[in-house]
Amino acid sequence: MKYGFGVDLGGTTVKIAYFDETGTMLSKWEIPTVTDDGGKRILPDIAASIRQYIAQKTVEPADIIGIGIGVPGPVNGRGVVNKCVNLGWGVFNIADELSALAGFPVKAGNDANVAALGEYWKGGGKGCENMVFVTLGTGVGGGIVVEGRLLHGAHGSGAEIGHMVLNRDETEKCGCGKCGCVEQYCSATGIVRLARRAMAGTDEVSRLHRFDPLTCKDVFDCGKAGDPLALRVLEQFYAYLGEFLADVCNVVDPDVVVLGGGVSKAGQVLLDGTRPYFDQYVFHAARDARFALASLGNDAGAYGAFKLALDAFGG
Repeated sequence: MKYGFGVDLGGTTVKIAYFDETGTMLSKWEIPTVTDDGGKRILPDIAASIRQYIAQKTVEPADIIGIGIGVPGPVNGRGVVNKCVNLGWGVFNIADELSALAGFPVKAGNDANVAALGEYWKGGGKGCENMVFVTLGTGVGGGIVVEGRLLHGAHGSGAEIGHMVLNRDETEKCGCGKCGCVEQYCSATGIVRLARRAMAGTDEVSRLHRFDPLTCKDVFDCGKAGDPLALRVLEQFYAYLGEFLADVCNVVDPDVVVLGGGVSKAGQVLLDGTRPYFDQYVFHAARDARFALASLGNDAGAYGAFKLALDAFGG
């Protein structure tokens, strides 16, 4: 039996998991992400943690396939990171550097793409050849699998679907510098923005006014309780999300659309609310795409990272 590691590198913590070659997660742990001094300690800390684990488990180095890592920024097929602002990183080859530190081959990818690969392999997209994965959290990220292969793109920014423009009349800027991005309406923060705009535009009594700060969960909870204003906000959100997903599916024609991230915790109501708008906007030949909720949670990135290494070095 061969083994390997999947690393999900976040701005606050690094999640590391140990797998066997069948994709069974045998153990997992976390270490802090130390971003001081331009993030110079991050890769040495990861390598040291993996080496320590191997020493404790008395694993033979020859039985290690390699290490996969998901990074919060663009990564090309050669493992070159093109700036990770939250980590203080510039442009360098993360695969080569981590490999030199850890002593094993390394394959790197963008974190959202890698999480998509995890859901494709062992989660909501299991058994499909074509999948669109969308994370609806603080922002909107994604990953696309086409005919069994993860889409990286020429510059490592494939599937940056959260920055497609949905509203050309928007005047507020997205974090990326543009206006009217998907992320401004379909993320958790976007839903709150829609709700605050609705509240400011009416004197209508609503449960939404009870919350300060207002959260995405509050909007969904008020909607489930039948609050009219919250229901209108959610309907606006579903319309944006349905149109956005239809546009993506018109290009990809997936078997399944997998929704993850914090907003997906709303559950079936999210799928049911979005579907009619998706059906309205999607090209008829792509209408059979099914919707599913992500099932791996915070482990998706680690699964996908290991799959990167398994595909690259597993033979």
